[in-house]
Amino acid sequence: MSVTRLSLAEVLRQHVTLEVECIDRMFLNVYIPSLQREGGASWFLKKQRECPVASSAAMAPISHAFVEAIEVYAQSRQVPVLTFEKGQRKDDVVAPYVARAAGQDGIVLIGKAQEKTTTFRTTKGHGPRSHAPRRYPRLYRTTAMVNQYYFYGVDQDFGPFFFKFSSYFPYTAKFCLNGHEYLKR
Repeated sequence: MSVTRLSLAEVLRQHVTLEVECIDRMFLNVYIPSLQREGGASWFLKKQRECPVASSAAMAPISHAFVEAIEVYAQSRQVPVLTFEKGQRKDDVVAPYVARAAGQDGIVLIGKAQEKTTTFRTTKGHGPRSHAPRRYPRLYRTTAMVNQYYFYGVDQDFGPFFFKFSSYFPYTAKFCLNGHEYLKR
């Protein structure tokens, strides 16, 4: 009887198969396409919100109501709300909250951060509304620093995730989950 000496690496190579196919992090962008253009945003404010003039001033009450709804949600469900400092690594701040939520489903923390995003502002434009060189307000797309709200949660099947909502019209959002966490489960 002869015994072949194999290294551990050779035994593993010959007898063990491990194949992992996974997305590390998946980001899903959430937005309403027609509200990403000046014309669509203007139509929404005039027709849906019944504003006489489409302007960034008409967006303020909508934004305030949205932020108030977030605060009511957090208070009613006793979800802590933290403000992230500039340069602070969000994953490090959130990790203890996610660890405490082991075995639970739901939102564990809401984080707030000032970040640059695309939005609309108002300018006085010239145009073919009359034959006189009259100026009128119009929307234009630009960037601004606004509060972004991060809803960090845990799902029993998919693990930790977050939704990031812009607090300013047109309220774009992003959903992120980690494929490695899903495989661990």
